[in-house]
Amino acid sequence: MVAHHPYLAQLYAPAEADAGVTLGVRKGMWDDVSGASGLVQVVELNGTSTPPFGGWFDDVADRMAELVPNFCTRVLVWRDEITFFVVREKLLELVKACRDDEQLRFESCVSLSGVHYPGIEGGELHVVYHLLSYTHNHRIRLEVALPDADPHIDSVVSVYPMVNYHEREAWDMFGIVFDGHPALTRILMPDDWVGHPQRKDYPLGGIPVEYKGAVVPPPDQRRSYQA
Repeated sequence: MVAHHPYLAQLYAPAEADAGVTLGVRKGMWDDVSGASGLVQVVELNGTSTPPFGGWFDDVADRMAELVPNFCTRVLVWRDEITFFVVREKLLELVKACRDDEQLRFESCVSLSGVHYPGIEGGELHVVYHLLSYTHNHRIRLEVALPDADPHIDSVVSVYPMVNYHEREAWDMFGIVFDGHPALTRILMPDDWVGHPQRKDYPLGGIPVEYKGAVVPPPDQRRSYQA
């Protein structure tokens, strides 16, 4: 592996090594219809994968590490997909290299989305990028963690113009601030809306919805079922 992929050794940012996170513990009748109780489930993010990752994953990871050393905190290979957890400050440099380098040529960012993990202290907000190489028929995922207290990240619109609306939606729904975006305004909610509705700490209240004469109450006014 060292002979063929010498740069994998400088893939990780040592000071920010991350082996995964436990999100919480569920107790009771979670997802259970048998009537059993007393069940306990630990909810955690998937862990980390170590090189060699297998197949073309090693070629891509090696080249990325050569161009942008120490760019990630961990790598996860799961269900034949690879995810690089990227250091926030290196994101813009990395996506430029992924797009322009002949050995990588990830010409398109086909999707950008936000995730909220309120149980991860200092990394509550995640931004997820799906990159596609038409040239090599490769797909990779980049993921960046941000703290609630500083939800800023560089916009990649200058590299992938197609994510303009994706970044606006992530701002609208999660409150992630994309520095350098040409017009970071709401795209789904009204301009004067307060809060970001897809965060897990957002209240469930709403307005009644009328449908063919029937009224569906907002979530916080619906009947609660007791076990």
